[in-house]
Amino acid sequence: MPQATSLFTDIESKVVGTSAVVIYSPSGKKRTRYPEGVVEIYASEDEARAHADPDRHRHAALASGPSRSSEGFKLFYLVRWLD
Repeated sequence: MPQATSLFTDIESKVVGTSAVVIYSPSGKKRTRYPEGVVEIYASEDEARAHADPDRHRHAALASGPSRSSEGFKLFYLVRWLD
């Protein structure tokens, strides 16, 4: 027998976690949310720091996400900067 599903079931839902990332941000460190296209995820804080390059606007951080915004975009939310 098929399993009943809710109209509110999100087939893409996953638990949003916190990751070490590098964020490309040419406008600086002013924002608190970033689209997935400018975020690279790394296995550890040390690895993210190693790939950061502030002179090229690539900053190491901890971020939670991705979360789907009300506009349908996947966003990462800044937890704190690492550099």
